[in-house]
Amino acid sequence: MPSADNAFRLRRARRDDVGALQRLIEDSVRQLGASWYSLEQIASALRFMFGVDTQLIDDGTYYVVQEADRVVAAGGWSGRRTLFGGDQWKHGADAPLDPATDAARVRAFFVDPGSARRGLGRMLFDQCLGDARAAGFRRLELMATLPGEPLYRALGFEPDEQVKLALPDGVEVPLVRMSRTI
Repeated sequence: MPSADNAFRLRRARRDDVGALQRLIEDSVRQLGASWYSLEQIASALRFMFGVDTQLIDDGTYYVVQEADRVVAAGGWSGRRTLFGGDQWKHGADAPLDPATDAARVRAFFVDPGSARRGLGRMLFDQCLGDARAAGFRRLELMATLPGEPLYRALGFEPDEQVKLALPDGVEVPLVRMSRTI
């Protein structure tokens, strides 16, 4: 697990990070997803679903982990209705959630393949958990990729539903809807 004396630094994402985030997402999905998804599923998901959600950046709920000047992980949470997907996936307004009745969304965790299994996902999650708790949320919900499911299980999430998401080109991508209490 990263500590204060190592080279990893967590900070809020900024709009000028979008290019680095797009590269991180593509590398993460292509390499870490290769054992779980076909090349066709990966290409389709990158085209239609996976990408930067700039609303998270604008809301200040998306974070990056840097090692020196390089972004090596990113992830966030949201108090808005969208459960997953980048800007290209969204359809319409992204209304706010009610912390008293709705679950906050854990969103868009991606890790550079060379930095995987070094505690960066947990570092991001701990920040998101604290933020969502401070905002009054009592539950968390997310849509996990198959390679992400083991991390989320380790973080206390339980599967709620297996999903086969049909993308606009007809390619189906299996995902897992998961939740946990705070």
